Amino acid sequence: MREAHQKLIEIIKLIEEHYGRNKVSPNLHLSLHLCECSYDYGPLYAFWCFSFERMNGTLGSLPNSNRQIEPEIMRRLTTDNRISDIKSSGIPTKGLELLNDRPAVSSLSEIDQFSSDEMHRFWLNSRNIQESRITGSELFPGSMLKPVSENVRLSSSMLDLMAEYYSATYETLNFRKPFGEGEADSIVIRVSIDKFGRCQIGSEVFGSGVSARHTNSSFVLAKFITNDGVVDTYPGQIQYFFTHTVDLPDGPTKHHLAYIWWYQHTNSADTRFYFSIDDEERSCNVELWNTDFYPESRDCIIPVHNVLGRFVPVKYKLSARRNAKEYLAVNPVNRKLNIR
Repeated sequence: MREAHQKLIEIIKLIEEHYGRNKVSPNLHLSLHLCECSYDYGPLYAFWCFSFERMNGTLGSLPNSNRQIEPEIMRRLTTDNRISDIKSSGIPTKGLELLNDRPAVSSLSEIDQFSSDEMHRFWLNSRNIQESRITGSELFPGSMLKPVSENVRLSSSMLDLMAEYYSATYETLNFRKPFGEGEADSIVIRVSIDKFGRCQIGSEVFGSGVSARHTNSSFVLAKFITNDGVVDTYPGQIQYFFTHTVDLPDGPTKHHLAYIWWYQHTNSADTRFYFSIDDEERSCNVELWNTDFYPESRDCIIPVHNVLGRFVPVKYKLSARRNAKEYLAVNPVNRKLNIR
């Protein structure tokens, strides 16, 4: 131990002699105390120092927001410990009682007041669109987030889309834009909305095209009922979120909606399910879609409740030829749930 200590002293003196005193870092200075500490506390102390440095490297490699790293790491460690306790307890646990929205980082760290039953009902509504008729006026576990533009006046074409959306949503009622043609008892669409750049749903924050910093989280999946009655999932990019109030017979009702551009299907199922395993469609959740969007239509407006989740878009070519057609590879991202 003493011999190693003397060698360290010689090395540090050489560093000082050749590179100057400023190159003697605090870590080099602390290394001169290792011998004394080892004699005082034993070899266990030295091993603890090594583990501590290794743990620092491990913690530094964990994903974080680069804003509040310490509470994020502590939250991750406590969550992992709870999961380990649940697994090792051997006590049967109902899965739905463990579901809850997970506190996000920074300003979104406060826990929502939605119960597990409400969360479960929300997830079912977004998936079973044939059985659950969602209008956009229902409660959802989240909120609209800034940037926000209030009282934005809708264009004439957008008012037409809003009238079509409400007419399809409320099948027993008629809607029209101001000064537009329609039934005498038609409900007139209000001409202004509040536009938002982001929306928090559960523990996730979805971005949009109007918020340049959050474009990566604007690529989403949602289910639609096609003309032949088949339910299919479509990828798209959120352009913005908005709230709109319509005067229903029961009174003014606010709707939480999203305006989304949807990607077009490929020409064949073989191309769409190019990554399928053993020629079984949907055996792989990565699909190929065209990079072009469908024309603007009523389908561009959906309730935020119908957003299934996010996906990672990747440009992909089926061949290495320079003029090969480029597709959009859709890689779904799992939703985030918290175990409490």
